[in-house]
Amino acid sequence: MSRNSRRVTFHGGTEVSISTETVEEPEPGEVRIASELVGLCGSDLHAVQSEHPFMDVPYSPGHEVVGNVDAVGEGVTSVAVGDRVVVEPNLTCGTCRNCVAGDYNICDNLAVFGCQTPGAMSDYFLISAARVHVISRRLPDAYAALIEPLATPAHAVTKAGIREESKVGVLGAGTIGLLVALVAKARGARQVVVTDPDPAKRERAMRLGIDLSASPQEFTERIAQAPDFDVVFDCVANVNSSAQAIQALRKGGTAVIVGVPAESILFPLHYVQDRELHVLGTLMYTKADYEWAISYLSDEPDGLDELVTSYFGLEAASKALTTAFSGTAGKVVVAPKADAPRKA
Repeated sequence: MSRNSRRVTFHGGTEVSISTETVEEPEPGEVRIASELVGLCGSDLHAVQSEHPFMDVPYSPGHEVVGNVDAVGEGVTSVAVGDRVVVEPNLTCGTCRNCVAGDYNICDNLAVFGCQTPGAMSDYFLISAARVHVISRRLPDAYAALIEPLATPAHAVTKAGIREESKVGVLGAGTIGLLVALVAKARGARQVVVTDPDPAKRERAMRLGIDLSASPQEFTERIAQAPDFDVVFDCVANVNSSAQAIQALRKGGTAVIVGVPAESILFPLHYVQDRELHVLGTLMYTKADYEWAISYLSDEPDGLDELVTSYFGLEAASKALTTAFSGTAGKVVVAPKADAPRKA
């Protein structure tokens, strides 16, 4: 049986439209999912301002999704109707050199569900069963909504090669920056320092157990005296943060670019050469990162639920986008079945 489904489209700025479509029965290998929670991502905010290099408006968002399996296609045995699931949104070819090597997050033909293809900010959607992970029904909404966002930091920290003796800097204390810092702590970093111009975000980092928070100015003054970080994660990716990331590293250190830069950036290349630094890009995640994120959040770590601050019904998607733009909110989530906005 087909389903009638509302779908949100972002047109740029805070302009949003909602249309109605028919979602058919799944094809072999597919599942139909009823959306439960759909997070707004920093990538969405970049895209609607025409500041994302790989996303164009208009588009139908929703790559951070928790849902319930509504129907399964022929041959699907990995999930069943009624399962609560999250979606791994990287859509890959499976045949290119990177896919064959297991690095499908950098597939030569990568598209991202909810970025380059219509996403999950709708009542129902279809997707390959291979992109779906089952999660517990007992996991609270605020933790379930963080699974996809946490997988990106899990991948970034893995690529950086954090060790127990590592001293780590994280530039930017938004949701991704805080999660990067927490993953680095969980993987054994001896000290993690987070920077952000917003005092409230720095205070949140400290409440979550980060060793030290600082304003960008304080961080600049500190690294001018002692550039001794082993790894710095740039979760902002602008001209100032990229320079800070490079300048903070000890000789032989690693800068990891996690944020999406809106344009080409000049940074101090002479330090890269003279200190034999490593500059590493990181994109999305693979199955192992997703599984790590699910396992980590299944323990419901204290305080992480406060990162999700607002829930909106699908009809209030424009208000959700405006709230995310305000800069005062944490993770903003659209819950299609909700009748009215609610606080976390």
